[in-house]
Amino acid sequence: MINRFVLRNVKRISEEEFDVVIESGKIHDITPPGHGQGQQIYDLKGTYISSGWIDLHVHAFPEFIPYGDKIDAIGVAQGVTTIVDAGSCGADRIEDLITASLSSKTNLFAFLNISQIGLKRVDELANLAWIDKQKVKDAVTIYRDKIVGLKARISKSVVGENGIKPLQIARQLSSETKLPLMIHIGSDPPAITDILPLLQSRDVLTHYLNGKSNNLFDEQGYPLPEVKDAIERGVHFDVGHGSASFSFSVAELARKHGISFRTISTDIYKNNRLHGPVYSLANVLTKFLYLGYSLVEIIHAVTIQAASWLNKPELGRIKVGDTANLTLFNVEDQPITLIDSEGNERQANKRIIPKGVVINGEFIACEVRT
Repeated sequence: MINRFVLRNVKRISEEEFDVVIESGKIHDITPPGHGQGQQIYDLKGTYISSGWIDLHVHAFPEFIPYGDKIDAIGVAQGVTTIVDAGSCGADRIEDLITASLSSKTNLFAFLNISQIGLKRVDELANLAWIDKQKVKDAVTIYRDKIVGLKARISKSVVGENGIKPLQIARQLSSETKLPLMIHIGSDPPAITDILPLLQSRDVLTHYLNGKSNNLFDEQGYPLPEVKDAIERGVHFDVGHGSASFSFSVAELARKHGISFRTISTDIYKNNRLHGPVYSLANVLTKFLYLGYSLVEIIHAVTIQAASWLNKPELGRIKVGDTANLTLFNVEDQPITLIDSEGNERQANKRIIPKGVVINGEFIACEVRT
């Protein structure tokens, strides 16, 4: 690896141009354009740079089929420097996930599934005996530097006849471990009106733009009262696109009523990466560009806001002295057909295309289908 290199003529989303000098894995200097000096110079005129993209909801444990993928395939290859596995593993396999991350380039954190079996089965909360509270607490103690929260998938196909009970147990475990929850919503029961009141500040509600009947709006298309209450309490709304959890019509309704994302994430795994409708984080970001959100709002959702939720502000900035975790991307005038999780299509004329990353000081070009 070259000890010192320059990203020349890059620009912030504010359009300000500058050079970034990387040395020994860290941001050594930020200079006016054309002034950075190093052994290797990458002239990137017209290319945007941001702190490294963070995907707050992925599935990165390929042993669990169908919901798994290789860490770097959904990380650095897609312009993403940090991924957060959203509960693929419970206490039984979390060690294996974290061990795999040690030989990967992408930074990884994880939500621990409250079910010890994780996504070994897709009804992992249908049997309450699979929620071993002591195993959860032991895993959190051992891997506190990697586990950022607890995950519970609260939808009918997952909880079976247990209804709201798994969420109530998750709430107790959250209190005991002092970790926030990520809650998956889907088909009811439990109803969203029973789920939302149990969520607290910093808890993540993922799939909030799903097109199922159990979503955030009433039959007239207005936000439920529980939604406004949750926002006021500081519940964190995350996209979590996935194969079944993003609807253009619901996203348009949410924008109309000012119910915005805090983070944009993919819920990506091998099948929806290769065959859609997710494909990549860049593809999901492009959908929000189509919906009318500004580039600033979109990029902040996968940098500053995601890093803030992780309590790792250094991952959301470009600052001399920090480890270099950066994403390089273009916004190009190219037609693209965008597909939501219900098969609905939208035609867009601009697309976000990742060009490369600097991950812990190493420059890597992207190989991504957007």
